[in-house]
Amino acid sequence: MTVQPLRLILGSGSPRRLELLGRLGLIFDAVAPGVDETPLPGEPPPLHALRVARLKARSVAATFHDRPVLAADTVVAVGEAVYGKPRDRADAARMLAELAGKTHTVLTALVLHFMGREACHLEPAAVTMVPFRRELVDWYAATGEGDDKAGGYAVQGRGALLIERVEGNVDAVMGLPLAPVPALCVEVGLCLVREDDRLVLSLRDGSPRRAPKA
Repeated sequence: MTVQPLRLILGSGSPRRLELLGRLGLIFDAVAPGVDETPLPGEPPPLHALRVARLKARSVAATFHDRPVLAADTVVAVGEAVYGKPRDRADAARMLAELAGKTHTVLTALVLHFMGREACHLEPAAVTMVPFRRELVDWYAATGEGDDKAGGYAVQGRGALLIERVEGNVDAVMGLPLAPVPALCVEVGLCLVREDDRLVLSLRDGSPRRAPKA
């Protein structure tokens, strides 16, 4: 089948998100959005993740009007408390000390924006950390691995030493669950199709080529 592929934009500067999306073999570009990720007063963690992911997608889509934009935001939550990216390594050590020996929730929101259409998905996972000692907290924070990561750790790196178990999609903990992507594509009038030995992103039959009128 001959298709006219669309080149996706990943609205992120995260190396781990680039790596995860790269597993699909899609050709895409990455653009880091500049948005304020500060939680609003009283904002529940799921709504915070979805709001920031939308801001990221819309920020990039404002420049690249005709390109599909996929953006994500990941937060670590204990109850209504949000653990975002640490301010510094002392803040990362504080987060880790508070999370030690407890189960917390990781929420990754995905937003796909294309030609005025938008589809969203929220993927939760539960992460239980071992009750590690302060020496381990200080060592891990000093590695810098968690400097730009929600909760101050990376499950796929040295941070695996801190994790007892993960319940749910591990890709959500890493920042970009891939399983919801095909359904998000359908919602905005796109589809993933096979072309030779790779997947490409294409318009679905009958999908509008311009944004619907408001």
